[in-house]
Amino acid sequence: MRTSRLLVRSGLTVAAAAALPLTLAYGPAAARASGISVSTTGSTVSVVTSVCTQTNGSWGTAALLAGGQASFSQGRQVALSGTTAGQSAAWSAVSPGTYTVVVMCSRGDTAGTQSVIVSAPSTPTISATASPSRGVMGGLGGAAREYGTVTMAVGGALVGAGVIAAAWFLRRRSKPHRL
Repeated sequence: MRTSRLLVRSGLTVAAAAALPLTLAYGPAAARASGISVSTTGSTVSVVTSVCTQTNGSWGTAALLAGGQASFSQGRQVALSGTTAGQSAAWSAVSPGTYTVVVMCSRGDTAGTQSVIVSAPSTPTISATASPSRGVMGGLGGAAREYGTVTMAVGGALVGAGVIAAAWFLRRRSKPHRL
């Protein structure tokens, strides 16, 4: 009994894990039904569609609606441009906030509606992995900084004193009767 419950649980877990990539790949049905694709780069919002057909030399119009705007005519409107393979429109200098992009084809039908969030521009930061401007500063001693003559002489004297003290200590330990 206990083994069968464990098998049923693990089988359900495996089935859920197998279905997860399919769910994420296809996304919600509302996003698939829309005939537009909206993207943001910094403070620029752009929309691409291939649903509209050209009528009287026009592909249609796209509008960017802010939070309080409810109708197409209230938004920032831009004419679609492109070819039969795809039409696009873009808005620059868009302030941070949540917007709705609506595309109206020249036939009068809506190609799609999609919400987009424009985030505030981030200030550039210097990361810990940034490469040094003067190259790698490795090496022995003076590769990182230029030291003066006095500093090098004092350092050499300390190293010499350490070598002499180590030799004296080792010699003294080898012969306990000597000073």
